[in-house]
Amino acid sequence: MNTVYLQIEEPSRRRGAPPPRGFALWQLGFRPFYLLAGSLAALSIPLWALQFSGWLPLAYLQGPAWHAHEMLFGFVAAVIVGFLFTAGRNWSGRPTPTGAALATLALWWLAARVLLFTPWGWAAAAATAGFLLAAAIGLARPLWAARSRRNYFFVGLLLLLAAAALALHLSWLGVWQAPAAFGLPLALDVVLFIMAVMAGRVLPMFTNNGVPGAQARRQPALEQLALGSLLLLVVADLAGLQGLPLAGLAGVAALAHLARWWLWQPWKTLRTPLVWVLHAAYLWIPVHLGLRAAAALGAVSASLPAHALMVGAAGGLIIGMMTRTARGHTARPLRADRADVACYLLVLGAALVRVGLPWVAPQQLLLAVQASALLWSAGFGLFVWRYLPVLTQPRLDGRPG
Repeated sequence: MNTVYLQIEEPSRRRGAPPPRGFALWQLGFRPFYLLAGSLAALSIPLWALQFSGWLPLAYLQGPAWHAHEMLFGFVAAVIVGFLFTAGRNWSGRPTPTGAALATLALWWLAARVLLFTPWGWAAAAATAGFLLAAAIGLARPLWAARSRRNYFFVGLLLLLAAAALALHLSWLGVWQAPAAFGLPLALDVVLFIMAVMAGRVLPMFTNNGVPGAQARRQPALEQLALGSLLLLVVADLAGLQGLPLAGLAGVAALAHLARWWLWQPWKTLRTPLVWVLHAAYLWIPVHLGLRAAAALGAVSASLPAHALMVGAAGGLIIGMMTRTARGHTARPLRADRADVACYLLVLGAALVRVGLPWVAPQQLLLAVQASALLWSAGFGLFVWRYLPVLTQPRLDGRPG
């Protein structure tokens, strides 16, 4: 497997080069955006649980709309941008936004979060979509300069997220009634595709590098089927496909991703938490796709596959990748400590409660929301507490980043 474009570690600093200057938080994209994403996850989900329980007034984006918006365009978007800015510098060998430019983007993201609690809907729309557009430009410049063509599509995916966010806000403002799929469903599909691509690039490598005797592998035909089926789901959603055809497509995708995961030998990772958490999180992707098939047939609520994707797959992959890349890019050992493992168990436990309890006992939905919110908030709150000093201090080896 070609690992040249998979590597996300920093190239070595030239001998004799001066140490990096300035506040460490602004030296590479993962630092501010991991902290912002973790903080939002720890704070916004309890707020949503209080809203859902009827104990808080509604925000500019009412109830479930605000919750879904912040999970996608706040939490997940921050992690994606932080990761891509970090990996993009290595893919291209050229700098991504740092210093004042990175601080400006972080403040832009923060402004979008605040504006959702105001009556200024136009400002919230501009801030949300504009942040993603600016991030796409920040990533595109180094990739274009290096002619890193195999990674151009990440810029396109950020632009699709920006378009989905704008369409959603314009619909809420009553300006343009976009097709139903050109908003949250499109954003969910884009996030799913990004996770599947990145997991396929890094999970086999992390497994083979971190687990003695592991022989995780990829099969080109299966890779094409797994990723191609997700692109077909995007087309199906935009075309309004429903019922049995959608269920069949989602079912094929679920089997392809389950087979893909099995080739990565997850059973060999059980003694390596930094790796097993990623495998456990990826398993939620075929679960999500299977639930999508069931939902298309009316067998389960449509919220179950969405929460399997966002809480199980996205939450698990994000907490696993944030701890791993934060350790690797600050020159700390690639070994999960007890706090890391606690974060993993809390976040994955939140997914089991949020999806499993309403599935077997729909009348316990309120309890599921409240309990999963508590677990989720504790997991990401612990991450922020544990990694705040790590992400705001220079690398231990004095290298930039």
